[in-house]
Amino acid sequence: MNETVNIRELNDLIASKSNFVSMIRNGMDRRIIGQKHLVDSLLIALLCNGHVLLEGVPGLAKTLAIKTLASLVDAKYSRIQFTPDLLPADVIGTLIYSVKNESFEVKKGPIFANFVLADEINRAPAKVQSALLEAMQERQVTIGEETFPLDKPFLVMATQNPIEQEGTYPLPEAQTDRFLLKVVIGYPNKEEEKAIIRQNIKGALDPIVPVINPKDILEVQKIVGQIYIDEKIENYIVDIVFATREPAKFGLADLDGIISYGASPRASISLALASRAYAFLQGRGYVIPEDVRAVCHDVMRHRIGLSYEAEANNIGADEVITAILDKVVVP
Repeated sequence: MNETVNIRELNDLIASKSNFVSMIRNGMDRRIIGQKHLVDSLLIALLCNGHVLLEGVPGLAKTLAIKTLASLVDAKYSRIQFTPDLLPADVIGTLIYSVKNESFEVKKGPIFANFVLADEINRAPAKVQSALLEAMQERQVTIGEETFPLDKPFLVMATQNPIEQEGTYPLPEAQTDRFLLKVVIGYPNKEEEKAIIRQNIKGALDPIVPVINPKDILEVQKIVGQIYIDEKIENYIVDIVFATREPAKFGLADLDGIISYGASPRASISLALASRAYAFLQGRGYVIPEDVRAVCHDVMRHRIGLSYEAEANNIGADEVITAILDKVVVP
């Protein structure tokens, strides 16, 4: 890490460039009641140039959230409803024969947008999931003999329904690893539910006014990339990840039979990136341990393999991550 980073200058730069964060939050609040964690997770993914896997029952404003965010950023939005009969060409596009020109022409698919909602991704077979995830990873799509770069910024929010397993194709672990965050959202509380009712029965809502454009988002992403991570924080991140692989070395021998495989190096990278974005949302030019802890569950929960023993004892990834955070020494 560059020890000559001027933290004060970076803090001032972040203060001058982060006004849009509160404006986006306010804009989201006009459409989304509650779900603050979901909104912040989308912002973190956007700032990190990453993607979000969202798990929650139907009706929790998942679609509305990504659509509203796209409007606030004045960006192109598309929605793909994943079904068992979906084909890769329905996602990325295909070649169409033009009788008039006597040649094949490219017809781009809905993946060509800034914000893509992959609704119920686990309802499509593996070949379609792979087409989407390859586009997410490579940031480009090949149709025929031509390769097309995807729009920037590019954020995929994939949703999956945790309560309905019939007719679904669970995402393989190697593919879920491509998502920066896996966010689990729950029901609103009573007060939020009453506010939702009032909002939806009063009639037409005010139109969304953009507060930033995609070009400015790319500039902000560069600033987030400058946020300082001290070597002590790097060691903390590495210790958390290694505790999922060698729990006994961190005084967590009881997790040996619970974890079947630990998090990959991509977890370390994602934890550092998400921590930077979280620090930016707090208006800071440097990462502190609380930033790492704040994003750790969302970054790690889909990257830890649990054993049959864990399932038999109803132990989930979140409990494992909490145990690790409680044990690993904080710098």
